[in-house]
Amino acid sequence: MQIPRDAMLLRIFIGENDKYQSRPLYEAIVLKAREAHIAGATVLRGPMGFGHSSRLHSAKILRLSEDLPLLIEIVDSKEKIDAFLPVLDAMMGSGLVTLEKVQVLQYGTNGKT
Repeated sequence: MQIPRDAMLLRIFIGENDKYQSRPLYEAIVLKAREAHIAGATVLRGPMGFGHSSRLHSAKILRLSEDLPLLIEIVDSKEKIDAFLPVLDAMMGSGLVTLEKVQVLQYGTNGKT
């Protein structure tokens, strides 16, 4: 699979407790991206954050984590990302979605051992 040098980065900010059809939303998004043959997706867990409600979500040592923030980053061509956006929209109830142009410098291996 190849990605054009000029690509798009889709960022999805959601909560750890968000669900889609009784499955964690982050998992459902990554699996749908894989089904769509998107070049790559990564889920990152944040130790602290807040969103639209301004409610602070934090992982404190003496407290169990409560709906920690998650960031999903997806990179591919503009065409593939544009085609994936309606799928994503149907899955999300709340959250923040951003899109930006990026330059891909390397994807996969360069054939050297």
